[in-house]
Amino acid sequence: MLRKLLVTGGAGFIGCNFVHYWLKQHPGDEVVVLDALTYAGNRASLASVEDNPRFTFVHGDINDTALVESLLRDRQLDTIVHFAAESHVDRSITGPDAFIETNVLGTHSLLKAARSVWLAGDGMPHRFHHVSTDEVYGSLLPDDPAFTEENQYQPNSPYSASKAASDHLVRAYHHTYGLDVTTSNCSNNYGPYHFPEKLIPLAITNLLRGKQIPIYGDGKNIRDWLYVEDHARGIEAVLEKGVPGEVYNIGGNNEWDNLELIRVLCEKLDAAFEQDPSLQARYPDAPASKGKKSVDSIAFVADRAGHDRRYAIDCGKTTSELGYVPAFQFEEGIQATINWYLENERWWIKLVA
Repeated sequence: MLRKLLVTGGAGFIGCNFVHYWLKQHPGDEVVVLDALTYAGNRASLASVEDNPRFTFVHGDINDTALVESLLRDRQLDTIVHFAAESHVDRSITGPDAFIETNVLGTHSLLKAARSVWLAGDGMPHRFHHVSTDEVYGSLLPDDPAFTEENQYQPNSPYSASKAASDHLVRAYHHTYGLDVTTSNCSNNYGPYHFPEKLIPLAITNLLRGKQIPIYGDGKNIRDWLYVEDHARGIEAVLEKGVPGEVYNIGGNNEWDNLELIRVLCEKLDAAFEQDPSLQARYPDAPASKGKKSVDSIAFVADRAGHDRRYAIDCGKTTSELGYVPAFQFEEGIQATINWYLENERWWIKLVA
């Protein structure tokens, strides 16, 4: 089945990786990216596909319902993959308004446009896929079973509350209007093109510049880590095999506490400097260039307000029903991520200046 996709937030971290993956794996499909290019949206993340005749970039806001309607209608787009979101928990604590504007009202704007175009007249085959987060389920204790799709929603931050609200809107448009929707709740993503405010790229770019790595609280908060290409593969499985109206968890089967994760990252970055001495000239301020251990750059800071202790995804339903299995173990994925940042300083350096 050939598709014509509208990818919202396609210049963001997960969105751009999905675009790269989809164009490579589906050579007959067309992809239109809609992105407002706010602080975390980066047109440079799409540079390698800009000349692809099956790719189009549109600078615009998902809250512009008329624009979305025109794109769906004029380009005969049949699939929306909705990544566009404010996503950084810290920012939601200090400034929650933008999260309601984008994550709740923006999602509703897209749903209205999709309903107007796709359900008009006799309707047309379509799919609205909504990308959400495991944070809507709340927090787990160390011995609790991982989140399944049946877990009650218990969002604890303004960010997760805004995503929970958007999840419910998507569900409502299916049950009330008959819109063909699916939702996926993913665990923490990592990989190339990740904006440097998040833990893993922050650690890498700080170390390369000789800065400390801030770790909240005691560093024992646990997350399931999902390599971003595995996330793209999971969404692919949902689009191709998912049942309309259903929710699917996409995880990495890789639980790490923050402190242990950063220790592994530090060891691998030190090893990279040992294997390639030229890195010392490129990054003279890095601990490894000064004969020091990167792990000594860890600095514990005051804990985040309302910091959830543990997230963990049970993706058994997605595996059994759709055949999804994550391909990357954490140590493999983190090595690929480190290598990417070492090879792509021109992409990230202006973001941390």
